Amino acid sequence: MGGDEFQIILPDIDDRGALGDLADKIIQVLSQPYPIGKEHATIGASVGIAIAPYDGINREDLVHSADLALYVSKNGGRGQFRFFTADLKDRAEERRILMEDLREALANDALDLHYQPVVRVEDNMVIGFEALMRWDHPERGPVSPALFIPIAEESNLIIQLGEWALHRACREAAQMPKSITISVNVSALQFTDPTFPETVSGLEPERLELELTESVFMGDSESIDFTFRALKDLGVRLALDDFGTGYSSLSYLRSAPFDKLKVDKSFVDTCTQKDLNSAKIIAAIIGLSNALGMEVVVEGVETLDQLEVVKDMCARFIQGWIYSKAIAIDQVNERLASGEFRIEPDGPDHYRSDRRTVFRRIGIIHQDHRYAGVLRDISRTGARVEGLLGVPIGTQIVLDLGSGQLAVSTVSRSRDAMIWVEFETPLVNDGAGGLCTRHRISPYALAAAGMPLESLPAGNYSMQLIKRDDEGQRKPQFVEVKTPGV
Repeated sequence: MGGDEFQIILPDIDDRGALGDLADKIIQVLSQPYPIGKEHATIGASVGIAIAPYDGINREDLVHSADLALYVSKNGGRGQFRFFTADLKDRAEERRILMEDLREALANDALDLHYQPVVRVEDNMVIGFEALMRWDHPERGPVSPALFIPIAEESNLIIQLGEWALHRACREAAQMPKSITISVNVSALQFTDPTFPETVSGLEPERLELELTESVFMGDSESIDFTFRALKDLGVRLALDDFGTGYSSLSYLRSAPFDKLKVDKSFVDTCTQKDLNSAKIIAAIIGLSNALGMEVVVEGVETLDQLEVVKDMCARFIQGWIYSKAIAIDQVNERLASGEFRIEPDGPDHYRSDRRTVFRRIGIIHQDHRYAGVLRDISRTGARVEGLLGVPIGTQIVLDLGSGQLAVSTVSRSRDAMIWVEFETPLVNDGAGGLCTRHRISPYALAAAGMPLESLPAGNYSMQLIKRDDEGQRKPQFVEVKTPGV
């Protein structure tokens, strides 16, 4: 479909878990380096997924839906997949408005930096900070960097944004004790700008650490080598972020002058699970770093059991919520003014699967009746829902999550108008940092229930889809409690 776009058509597959796994595999295979003579070329891949008949009945609608999903995937940081959702049609305009607001915020110095401590495990002393951008929008409130950084990368605004962050971090770090180092993230576009080394100033070079990801290696190799040499001549330190999530990291370590590796949070999230190899991978990365004379920081440690695992793997430096979230510069200076900055680890005893806080209307189906409820938070294996009184533990219900997504569930806890449920089938990654059901109710099933045959619209659907074994309408067993509007 042109010079660099391709279509893959798979018959009779609507399992979004399987399709997401396949998309990940395609991205991994295509992201391997390609030998061309004595050089290696590295490309990336993004995937957009649309599923018939949910996202389109005819060829044109289905291809258009996949194209919109691909657009969002590429703008989300590349190397990702996205499923089509009905709201994608409005996102392009939303992103344009947000980009203009971001441009204005940068011009008016309305952005800020917060600093997350890096802690030495042996004595819990803070030895450095990572500078993280924050944006408090006057109307939207706090805007996540995961949203506005990709928007900035769509244009060269990321270069101005990165330069602002670098100068602000160096200026504020200059007021800290000389034993404290500061890490600043550098985007691939910023790194490949020929003038980038000239912007690195304002702090003793040995105290400044630039964090890069493998995406910097996807540019011109000669300009990349030039920038590496220029930065090392300045004396700044270089760290390879998200280590272990790419596919040619070892070749980068051989060719690039990194001083530090940062173990990605994804390994820490699963390091306490015995059936996975995450703890062994963390140990291998630490051993590799020691052999190469590099430091290593383990990111994303949030619970005490994770802390014990990474300590057993001989981790010396940790960055994560078990010690502290990113804090404002005033809090940093206040703690440093006391003469030392020591943080005792504090957090939950055990890690549980990521439970996302949400707040939106859903349907709760029990027998012949559909109640209105509010989804409060959700994970792969369960959710917390508000809206029904008197639901006994063990009750089987179905959560209508919209767009044909029905999650068969069992109530595991019940208190007042709040219930906690466990899903019969775990949810899967939707490619956008959220969760979705593996399967959806087909538009043809909806048509059989009296709805028009068309692409599945957003919203909730009637009880006509729920079959009964006996005749007659049963009375509702639970009291529906009105909850505030979303």
